[in-house]
Amino acid sequence: MASNDRLREKLVTQKNRISFAAFLTLVPFACALGAAAPVRDTPPQRPFTFATVEHLAALRAEHPYHVHSTPLPGVLRRLSYAQYHQIHFRTADALWRGRSLFDVQFYQRGFAFTRQVKIFTVSAAGVQAVRYSPSMFEFPRFLGGLRLSDQLGFAGLSVRFPLERPGHPRSVLAFLGATYFRVLGRNQTQGITARGLAVDTATTGGEEIPYFTHFWLVEPTPGARTMTIYALLDGPSVAGAYRFVVRPGNITQVTVSAVLYPRHHIAKLGIAPLTSMFLYGRNSARRRFENWRPQVHDSDGLMMHTGGGEWLWRPLRNPLRLQVNRFMDENPAGFGLIQRDRRFADYEDPEARYESRPSYWVQPLGHWGRGGVELVEIPGEADIDYNIDAYWVPSAPVRAGQPLAFSYVLSAYLHSGQRWPPGGRVVATRVAPVLRAGQRIGGERQMLIDFAGGDLQSLHGSQPVRAVVSGLGAHIFDVKTERLAENGHWRVRFRVQPAGGRPVDLRCYLELYGAPLSETWTYQWTPGS
Repeated sequence: MASNDRLREKLVTQKNRISFAAFLTLVPFACALGAAAPVRDTPPQRPFTFATVEHLAALRAEHPYHVHSTPLPGVLRRLSYAQYHQIHFRTADALWRGRSLFDVQFYQRGFAFTRQVKIFTVSAAGVQAVRYSPSMFEFPRFLGGLRLSDQLGFAGLSVRFPLERPGHPRSVLAFLGATYFRVLGRNQTQGITARGLAVDTATTGGEEIPYFTHFWLVEPTPGARTMTIYALLDGPSVAGAYRFVVRPGNITQVTVSAVLYPRHHIAKLGIAPLTSMFLYGRNSARRRFENWRPQVHDSDGLMMHTGGGEWLWRPLRNPLRLQVNRFMDENPAGFGLIQRDRRFADYEDPEARYESRPSYWVQPLGHWGRGGVELVEIPGEADIDYNIDAYWVPSAPVRAGQPLAFSYVLSAYLHSGQRWPPGGRVVATRVAPVLRAGQRIGGERQMLIDFAGGDLQSLHGSQPVRAVVSGLGAHIFDVKTERLAENGHWRVRFRVQPAGGRPVDLRCYLELYGAPLSETWTYQWTPGS
């Protein structure tokens, strides 16, 4: 992820350096931003490419940050979540409708989505602005007398593709609010989200929120199966150029490329951030929430494939206090927030459909160097609280004037087969008090971990499969491993006694004759919780 010399040269002060505003008059979309239309005899403009957005981001980073958005009428700002979602885009006005497999719909500004984003198309004809009109939207009756300006602009966009049925496109990639975006594959419902960047998340100084301010949509050919989107990111500490190449399918994949131009030193930069919700699951007490559903979560674990080849699984928790853990690594092979419980009976909610919410897997492209995957768990009280964050934090300092480039593939999936991970995996984590003669032994916990998949499925119960268990800050007792005849899972059971009052870090994996059979289960237990 180290910046290269070519990127550094872009920020070197030159005598003929032009301003961001002046550059806008030179690039092909100048007409859409208010410049005079080019005449027929003028020399051809350079094509609009990712390098164009890089140049724009570098120029913007040379100037102090300010909000690039017009004011929003108060009645739209005061909309509730439910009221905002009564505003619908008119399908007939979708961009490229009937001209390609892809079409694009847009979001009205309102509720928490107050910022205006500028949207353009890129085609053989050049770069053109997508013009906003209130007539593109169906507003609820209580907003019937509202008069909106044609200059109000959009809040975001949704790229659609016929995933399930021909002629019936549905959203596969949507941008709405700050740098949030959602990716969906076949038969998936909305849950987890991704972000373009995280800046100083879970720090004492407070998180900084950058925004995507401009989007350029490259018009696909009629039969194209991929689509490219460019975006310009801006925030108080950093500007950036982004490219998203989306390929819809059973597993929808988005290849993300970015170049960042820091204005200031950034204490903690989060690359490829994911945001999810975990209210409670098998390893937590449902009675805390007085909820009728067996489980409520968009994701139930953090999965990581280290640069050294180890697979890690960390079940998520809804803590009583903020928890931040970083899993150090070098050149990670991948990480993600995963939904493993896929039965309707796990949730019993026919409306929320948690069992069909996607897992997100991040596969870095190139070498990301040293750093760590940081997991942030925030106390949550309701299923609308997005209380889980995961992202990569590079160890190298992020300094002003030193560009930073990275790329990765983001995959949205329901079932990965044997791809992530290829061997045995954790299918359940349960925590229980330790009882003796019916009395609870204070300070101790019993851990039960079920493994399945990979070579575990074909092993007879008589095989000497062994659990390798370790604990930092704890004593481990009575480790037992057995194959459950009822479902073929391999269960590990052991007792934990904390060595003090600090959080206990636990690890467990299965092996046979010294060879690992499974991923490594990791867990943090705080005594008294």
